[in-house]
Amino acid sequence: MAKQMKKNIILWMGSMLLGTSLSAQFNERPVINLENEDKHLLNWGYFLGFNQYDFKFDYLAYKGDNTDILVDKSLGFNVGLIGELRINDHLDLRFEPGLHYNQRSLDFPGNIANGTDSIREVKSTYINFPLLLKVSTKRLGNWKPFIIGGISTSLNLGSNEKSMEEISDGKFRMKKNTYYYEMGFGIDFYLEYFKFSPSIRGVFALTDELIRDTAPDTTWTDNIHSMKTRGLFVNFTFE
Repeated sequence: MAKQMKKNIILWMGSMLLGTSLSAQFNERPVINLENEDKHLLNWGYFLGFNQYDFKFDYLAYKGDNTDILVDKSLGFNVGLIGELRINDHLDLRFEPGLHYNQRSLDFPGNIANGTDSIREVKSTYINFPLLLKVSTKRLGNWKPFIIGGISTSLNLGSNEKSMEEISDGKFRMKKNTYYYEMGFGIDFYLEYFKFSPSIRGVFALTDELIRDTAPDTTWTDNIHSMKTRGLFVNFTFE
């Protein structure tokens, strides 16, 4: 189901962009829309989109059992606001606070014989606070490519950080605060009444997020050196 949804999203996005570009955006002499849109000191907008979160595990080499933990990914959604400060014709500083929801399943095959009992659900609701630098090319008619990158921090409302239960009890625990770096690219399309910007962005955690079991006889987390989130965002921005 998730793979089919991803295919549908990509096809829809591609057909939309292709149709828009063929009809108006790439004409030799297009009618210029929103000619003064990028000349304001401050711009505001909002975004909607999809996400897919994953985990990157690093293991301790001296532990005997380094069986990889399996991550079953799914599609989640993003929604948020945009505040943009114009620096010059090619640079903008952006603040994009947003709500990101996703669910992952982890399978610990090396820790327990029963495959059903080895699965832990990870439901995450992130409040994300990215500070980003947007670098754009010169506007070409009614479109303008850009790259974007920066740093962010998030609050994971589903982290279970303060729970006394451990993974062996059925509760997966993560740290509530995480720091990331983000980088991506997209295109600004200047339509008749608003600016529409599809983009793709990768997100990579800088810090270890796992809270380990403390029971002396646990085997769930003792071979994990670090666990860091990585994700892919597909956002549709309206300004």
